[in-house]
Parts: sequence; structure tokens; C-alpha cells
Amino acid sequence: MGPYPREYEVDTDVIDAGKETVTELERTSYVSSADNFAMIRGGHIDVSVLGAMEVAENGDIANWMVPGKNVKGMGGAMDLVAGVKTIIVVMDHVSRDGSAKFRRACTLPLTGANVVDMIITDRAVFYRATRKVPFSLIELAPGATFEEVRACTEAQYLPLGG
Repeated sequence: MGPYPREYEVDTDVIDAGKETVTELERTSYVSSADNFAMIRGGHIDVSVLGAMEVAENGDIANWMVPGKNVKGMGGAMDLVAGVKTIIVVMDHVSRDGSAKFRRACTLPLTGANVVDMIITDRAVFYRATRKVPFSLIELAPGATFEEVRACTEAQYLPLGG
């Protein structure tokens, strides 16, 4: 897909998975929802990049609901984390209230257990080579420090180079 449309480019029939209008590129192609889920559930997708509200140090992910809030549905995230080989989470490092989103354990309902392979935040990147080992800090964002990342991360992880 292309970039967000300018006001005169908005076509309400061209939306992304978040129901936001987007634009097309010359190489844009479309896949029906049924075919999309058949590819996911059939194990034909290698990598999924999705957002999260929380990720636990053991790789659990919570990304679909906050109890007590109105939820339109869980979407396809549970299918993605169950049927895709590599799961990459992209999220802010802390929530709006400043609390850690990379936590010891998720406090919100889980989308998947022990499924996350990489976490990319606005402050750092964490990775684990297998789902049997802890996450390692592999990169700091420009301007971020080890101390800052440690202070705003509840989860335990191996240090950079560790």
C-alpha cells in the first residue's frame, strides 16, 4: 500500500487492516479476507509484524483488548500468532501513563503465549534466537541510553552484547 492519502485522494473503499484510508501503488494487489486467513492458517506466512499493548519477557503478547472497554472484535491477531513462524512486535516502549509495555508478565488478556521473537520499540530492539531463551537487547534507538531503557522496562532481558 502507499502512504496515507491527501484529502483529495481519499477513497473510502481503500482501507488498511486498521480501517484507515490508504493509497495504492502500481504494484498493489488485493487478497480476499478468506484467502488471507487460509494463507495464515495454512502456515504459508513466514513473518508477521503487529502491534501490542503488552509483551511479557517469556514472549506472551496481549494486543486485542482492555477489560471493560468496548471491543469490536479480536481481528486476526490470534490467527497470526498461531500460524506464522516469526512474530515481530512494533510498539511504543511505554504506555500513555508511562508504565512499561515490555513486562515480566502480561496483565491484559493474551493473544498468544510464548510467540514473540522480536520487539521493536521507540527506544530499543530486543530479540531471541529461539522461544526457549530470554530476549536480548540488541540495539538502542538514537538518543536512548541503557539506563533509560532499563528504567522503563519491567521485563528481564540480557544486556546488549550479552
